Amino acid sequence: MTVAAFMFPLLFLLVLAGIPIAFSLAVVSAGAGLIAFGSHAFGQLYGSFYSAATNFILAAIPMFVLMGAILERSGIAERLFRVMQMWMSRLPGGLAVATIAMGAVFAAAAGVVGAVEVMIGMMAIPAMKRYRYDNSLIAGTICAGGSLGTMIPPSVIAVMYASLAQMSVGELLAGMMLPGLLMVGLFILYLIVHGLLHPQEKIVTADDDLTHMKLSEKLRLTATSLLPIFGLIFAVLGSLLAGIASPTEAASVGALGALLLCIAYGRFSLDMLRESLAITVRISAMILLIVAAGTMFMGTFAANGGSRLIRTMIETAGLGDTGMIALFLLIVLLLGFVLDWTANVLICVPLFTPFIRAAGIDPVWFGTMVIVVIQTSYLTPPMASSIFYLKSIAPPDMTYGQMCRGVVPFIILQLATLAALALFPQLATWLPSQIVGF
Repeated sequence: MTVAAFMFPLLFLLVLAGIPIAFSLAVVSAGAGLIAFGSHAFGQLYGSFYSAATNFILAAIPMFVLMGAILERSGIAERLFRVMQMWMSRLPGGLAVATIAMGAVFAAAAGVVGAVEVMIGMMAIPAMKRYRYDNSLIAGTICAGGSLGTMIPPSVIAVMYASLAQMSVGELLAGMMLPGLLMVGLFILYLIVHGLLHPQEKIVTADDDLTHMKLSEKLRLTATSLLPIFGLIFAVLGSLLAGIASPTEAASVGALGALLLCIAYGRFSLDMLRESLAITVRISAMILLIVAAGTMFMGTFAANGGSRLIRTMIETAGLGDTGMIALFLLIVLLLGFVLDWTANVLICVPLFTPFIRAAGIDPVWFGTMVIVVIQTSYLTPPMASSIFYLKSIAPPDMTYGQMCRGVVPFIILQLATLAALALFPQLATWLPSQIVGF
């Protein structure tokens, strides 16, 4: 158990030293594997690598990434933002509300966090600047909207979580739906209240042709922009939740649907397809390499007595089921400050799942809470991934301090969602019992 106890500190040292996460995991795994297995270590490590590489559920990840990449590069997102802005601009804080709504819809269509944030940020920042929104509110809204790719199905994180926890992808996605909608509702309510309390942030000019568009034109634009995306989302999630398609098949339907939409809108080109395929290969390779390295890490951690170490800690601390859940969620949050979501899920899910199942805790409920916590860590300074994504596209006058202040209200609302989920497990468990597989 001594070797297992030193594996995590060594991993953090390598990550903080700037070594990529996949290689950090592999190096620590190799060292611990040599201690546990001796001359047979590399055979054992290859077995872990092979099992991860042949996991058929993970084949859904490249297709979801491709779907998001095509939607991002085809101009469909611009049409969506135009529709959201058109219908919501007259609300208090209307542009901010439109940005959150855009984040929710595109998260459901893409499922990739960073891509959603960068894309809506590039569209929303100029519009919100034009209407004199405060930099902190702009930053917080874009970070929060981009983070919805974690919580709104279909989510790449949920696919990977379900694969590692050996549970139904459809059940977990269904369990995330109501908490995800609750979170979006809280975000929008906050922005409307903020807009009422700060009326200077309402639209102060009338130079946008959307405010003068005829109703017939608005309905036409909505029908040609919003309804096809909803149809795509329904095809992906509906086929998955109904049990008609496997996660990989549903993701393939999404990628094909995104390509057909791109062609229908006249935005298809070989350059666009080449760029989409290139980013799909890059992101998928990164994720799957981390998956393989993480599987090796957890295998050697268990072989060196890691599970006994965790069990001893829980028993020594005298934690009940509630205390154990709180401890696990706290670990996920703290790891989220240092590691990206792939490494976080890979380390925590295999480690926690046996204890969760042994205690009789609903895995869908626990998994949904873990994903909410990962989303919260994604927003939480000082190591907030969302802020670093935003800084890559932010104007020079938007400071890091303004970004940190802007995300605080949304972190509080995410924690409120987590509290509601903890108090009312039915938020996560009711829908899967009603619709998965019908």
